Amino acid sequence: MIALIQRVTRASVTVDQQITGQIGHGLLVLLAVEKGDDQQKAVRLADRVLGYRVFSDQQGKMNLNLQQAQGSLLVVSQFTLAADTTKGLRPSFSGSAEPQLAETLYHAFSDYCRNTGVVTENGRFAADMEVSLVNDGPVTFWLQV
Repeated sequence: MIALIQRVTRASVTVDQQITGQIGHGLLVLLAVEKGDDQQKAVRLADRVLGYRVFSDQQGKMNLNLQQAQGSLLVVSQFTLAADTTKGLRPSFSGSAEPQLAETLYHAFSDYCRNTGVVTENGRFAADMEVSLVNDGPVTFWLQV
């Protein structure tokens, strides 16, 4: 599983001109599920995202995680992150999980985060989405398990 996380001051996702999820201060997570991923990987990646220290403390150092910073989470499915781009001029998606498994693990990831008490919003799986964000920093990290 792959999570591209971006520290944001605000973010939203829109499907068919309707907002399906929006947050203020927190993290936008673009989430990809790969072949071979399972529930354990979803939980491990969620724990990494929730615990990753990307928010500034009083001294201006990145020492606080999402919960310590009292931030929210916006999780958006992004299968293109699993693309193989090593050859040619067209990406291959052979490493992406089948849609049914990907959707199950996408929801498992989001539900796990929500169950920790973090406000967690979502896009809509497999939909054509418009994502808006104000990247704070900018701060962006690629996490993979």
